[in-house]
Amino acid sequence: MPLPKLRQIKLPLLQFVTDGREYQLRDIVPQLQDYFSLTDEERNEVIPSGRTKRFHHLCSWVQHGLKSEGLLESTRRGYHRITAQGLEYFRQNSGSPLAPNGEGDGQTAEESIDENYQQIREKLAAELLEQIMDNSPTFFEELVIDLLVGMGYGGSREDAAKAVGRSGDGGIDGIINEDRLGLDVVYVQAKRWEANVSRPELQKFAGALQGQRARKGIFITTSDFSRDAREYVNNIDSKIVLIDGYQLAEYMIDHNVGVSVVKSYELKRVDLDYFIRHLSKIRIYLT
Repeated sequence: MPLPKLRQIKLPLLQFVTDGREYQLRDIVPQLQDYFSLTDEERNEVIPSGRTKRFHHLCSWVQHGLKSEGLLESTRRGYHRITAQGLEYFRQNSGSPLAPNGEGDGQTAEESIDENYQQIREKLAAELLEQIMDNSPTFFEELVIDLLVGMGYGGSREDAAKAVGRSGDGGIDGIINEDRLGLDVVYVQAKRWEANVSRPELQKFAGALQGQRARKGIFITTSDFSRDAREYVNNIDSKIVLIDGYQLAEYMIDHNVGVSVVKSYELKRVDLDYFIRHLSKIRIYLT
């Protein structure tokens, strides 16, 4: 039996944390493996990089999605807990959970394609993060420059490279043009970290913005931001955009940084307007 899909893991994962206690994902994964009756081969299957087991990788993406929806929250490094919103969501949806094998869920062919595409994209994002962590801090500086230019910041790559990449500690500190004309600037900091970025780091960054008389900032990390860090950014005057590791990988995919197209498909459906137009012409001709 194939591994469960992301949507199939969502409710069972929430079910195992409805007691409101904080948990680490590694403690939940074995319970989910039992829930889905995974074989030893399925439990030990790894993603192409060979460093992460595929099912654990799928669960980590589900956890990230639940955090984005506000159904889970980070309590401390590596620990999460269900929110009141998450409990309510589980109560409303647990009456008809998806079967472990995914049968009888009423998916259309188009919905199945969409879901498979999303799973491929999520696997690609996880592999991108592993590649980033396997490379040097200097490589990370180059990657961030390429991404910001690809997103429309900094003008040319040469201009962006002059403004970004001034630190030698694995991070990036610099000022980059917000647009090609240089009408405004954005202060950039990036951390190639495994540990979450905490509130004090954001406070230092906000102070650096004030020191530069800058109003806007982008803080990029390969890990994540603590809940206190995200709350702090929402309560200050400066506009600071936080980009965590998952979002970084998503932006790389969207802007073709570090990825290449393998296959491309066009999904088509019948154009009813075409037939209606021609039917109208026939009616006019007959009258």
